[in-house]
Formats: sequence, C-alpha cells, structure tokens
Amino acid sequence: MNKRLKENLQSEYFAAANRLQSKKQRRKIVAYVEAYDDIIFWRNVLSRYENEQRYFEIMLPSKKRLTKGKKSVLMNLLTERAGKDMIACVDADYDWLMQGITPISKNILSNPYVFHTYVYAIENFQCYAPSLHNVAVMATLNDRTVFDFVDFFQRFSQAIFPLFVWNIWHYRQNRYSEFTMSDFNHIIETGHLNIHNPDAVIAKVKYKVFRKVKSLQDKNPDAKDSYLALKRELLDMGITPDMTYLYIQGHHLFDNVVVPLLKQVCNKLRQERENEINRNAVHNIQRHNELTSYTRSIEEVTPLLRRNTGYEDCPPYQWLHNDLQHFLANDAEKHQAAALSTNASPAAVPHPSAAR
Repeated sequence: MNKRLKENLQSEYFAAANRLQSKKQRRKIVAYVEAYDDIIFWRNVLSRYENEQRYFEIMLPSKKRLTKGKKSVLMNLLTERAGKDMIACVDADYDWLMQGITPISKNILSNPYVFHTYVYAIENFQCYAPSLHNVAVMATLNDRTVFDFVDFFQRFSQAIFPLFVWNIWHYRQNRYSEFTMSDFNHIIETGHLNIHNPDAVIAKVKYKVFRKVKSLQDKNPDAKDSYLALKRELLDMGITPDMTYLYIQGHHLFDNVVVPLLKQVCNKLRQERENEINRNAVHNIQRHNELTSYTRSIEEVTPLLRRNTGYEDCPPYQWLHNDLQHFLANDAEKHQAAALSTNASPAAVPHPSAAR
C-alpha cells in the first residue's frame, strides 16, 4: 500500500472513530507540533478550548521515526491528512511574512488546519518584554526594578526596523543570499550590554544599522518603491517598529540578547538581596542560615525564561487564539448542521490494520 493511501486511511480512521463516539464522549483532535520544546507551549494554548465535547492530543510528527521540524509536520503529514480531527501547530518563522510567496508560506496561509505563532518562534513569546521583570523576580525573589525592559526593547526594535524591512525585502525578492538572516543577526548584535548605560548599546546598534541600510540603498538604487510598499504592508499586518524584536530569529533573541541581559539584571538583584541579609543579620549563624535559605530558593534564569508564560496580552498571541476560535466555531457549526440534516446510521470504521 503506497504512503499516500496509508495516510488517507489513517485520517479517515480518526474521523470515523470520532463519529462513532457517544455524545457523552469527547472528540479527540490530534495536534502535530515540530519538536519537544513545542509541546508545553501548544498544550497551554489548546487547553483553554477543551470541554465536554473535545480534547487535544499533542504529538510529534512521527511515532515511528525521530524526524521533527516544520517541513516534517507540514509536508510529510498534513498535505493529505489535515482535517477537523487533525491540525498542525508550527512556528511562523519568516513564512507568515512571505505572504504566500514560497510553497510553505502558501500552505501556512491557505490551509485552515495549520496554526502558527505569528511571531518568529515560541522563544519570541518567552522574551516578551513586559514579562521579563517577572522572570527576574522569580529568579531572584527581589521585586525591585533596576532595568526598564519595555523601554529598551521598544528602542531596540525601532533601531533595527529599517534593516529588518530590508532583510524581508531580500527574502521576498528571492535574493536572500545577498543579505541573509545570519547577516542581519550579526549586525543587530548588542554585544556586552551595561544595564546602567543601555543608551550606548542602542546608539551602537543604530550606527551599525545606518551603515548597512546605506550600503543596501546604494546597491539597490531602484528598490525604493518596493521597499516602501513592503514597509507599508508590514505595518498593515501589525508589525510595528516598536515590536520588531518579536519577528527576528527566536534563538538569536533568546540566547544573544535576552538571556545575557537578564543575567546581568538578576546578578544585581541577587547581590542587593545578599547585601541586605549581610547588613541585617544579628550574628554569623543567622547570616549563614539566611544566605543558605535564599540561595536554595532562587533559580537560574534560562530554564525560568523557557517556562515563561507571561505573554498572554501580546497581540500576536491573541491573533493565534482568534484563529483557533474561528476554526472551532466553524467546526461546531458544521458538526451541528450535519447532525440535524441526517438520521443515517453511523459510517463504518475502517479496521486499524488497513492504515498500516
């Protein structure tokens, strides 16, 4: 039996099995995700839509092989198998920004059973600026504000936005080899960031961006109109200069910008707390016991950031939920209409062995 026939039979089996369930049983919707790290994110997203009628089971692309990634989810599994009982949940990467120019982008935008993050990746949500103070508090148990994350990432985003548009322009023009994502990431690197002087970092990034933008303008003298048209399109899509950091490569943002910044902030907050204990302890035993208790209570920044869920008010996260609500509302209407229009016996369920 060829692969496509096997996949169709398996999808039909899931759908038919759901039709046979009693009204008191919940319908299972399989949600395929790219990798291990994606499972908890999508579990948190989909949990709010579970009820007495349905639940979600989040799975990797294959139970039999260790293949993972967006292409495996979209191309190997969902091209023929997507349906109301099977969906794909993926990172947007640059594919949403391509607006259907590439095959994967077209699939993400046109397939009603594919849901994406809108921001580049899950890491971008985890690095949502308004949530970073809370991450620092969890890591240090010190609620004092020593750095304005929201202001910094707003100014950082404004500084890199013109170059970000150029990077998307090159990908849209199928000329990405001339200005790759890696090239873009290298230019916007913040380097060592002194939390007491963030202005110096912003000024440095602005200067590097200005030089590269000038170079690209000189190299592409006829691109002004198409560049401005793309800029207007991105703005219409809700990608504002204040929020550019949400759409750059997630790993770069997480590893090279946010984690080093958070570590500096947390080191300062921990030092403050330890100084407070040293200053207020009545004797050495109390000092030792208090410092030991504090040390055991605090956590490392990186794992806390990976577990950060303080992005529920982030606009792209709400766009994702809007898509899911629309999908489930349409699905419920179709299910109700089908139930009212037929009194026929339930469809026969193909034997599971037929899908092997």
